[in-house]
Amino acid sequence: MKKHMILMVCIAVFMGVVSQAFAQDDEPERVSDDILASISFLPVDAILEDALEVSNFANDGTATLPIVTTVPVACTIVYGTTPQFGQLSVDQDMDGGTHSNHNPLLSDLEPETLYYFRVQGVDDVGNIYLSETMTFTTPPQTEVENNNLLSPENGAVILGYSTAFGGADNDETWGVGSAFDGSGNSAWSTAGDGNDAFVEVQLAERAIIQEVEFWTRSMSNNTAQIFEFTVTTDTGDVYGPFELPDADQAYRFEVEFEAETLRFDVTDSNGGNTGAVEIAVYGEFIDD
Repeated sequence: MKKHMILMVCIAVFMGVVSQAFAQDDEPERVSDDILASISFLPVDAILEDALEVSNFANDGTATLPIVTTVPVACTIVYGTTPQFGQLSVDQDMDGGTHSNHNPLLSDLEPETLYYFRVQGVDDVGNIYLSETMTFTTPPQTEVENNNLLSPENGAVILGYSTAFGGADNDETWGVGSAFDGSGNSAWSTAGDGNDAFVEVQLAERAIIQEVEFWTRSMSNNTAQIFEFTVTTDTGDVYGPFELPDADQAYRFEVEFEAETLRFDVTDSNGGNTGAVEIAVYGEFIDD
């Protein structure tokens, strides 16, 4: 019973209403002082490796808050345009539970807007870590020309892929469409395909491909990172393997070939839920 009540308190803290919990009849019930006294509330600064900074703002209204903690915690961010917040983001790590590397995604952000946020976490023994309420301002939206011939905006169609984590549809979280949405804050993840991961895309027209770009995803448990991949055209020509030094950014490779359909195959990885943050090709459509 005591563990159950402590769990209710943790949930209440994460929703910014530590002074109340909900009874079964949905009527608010104040948490007793004895229960509150049994919980340790600590400043999150005590377990942070670096200062908290929202970054990686994207035109799709997303941003991230990379956090490294010296103590494994389950991490949550509450944020909004007022000090009452109103939105919540949990860590995107698929392992769940407590860990030290966190990358929560903030979404539905408006450009040039002041936001309030607070970082909250709980460790394995029930200690609750809280930050002060802080602010960040989103940058103006920028106009970026989409030259990726694999983008659905440019008429490309995804023909097939190995799997998507949780059976996600193309436009859902972890869906294969995330590899072609132009955002560094989303990713396609397979359901444990490892070196068997692949995706095949048909371009709007036949094209001369001059550059291939690939940004592998990775996980904090040292899995899901792709080290090498190949590209196969509709005529059966295979290019690569192309080596990816790390998962920190997209890497471009100069090529020269014609294709209308491209298949990307993983040839070397550290296994698990391999996938891609972004995949792109650049070139010119061939005029008939």
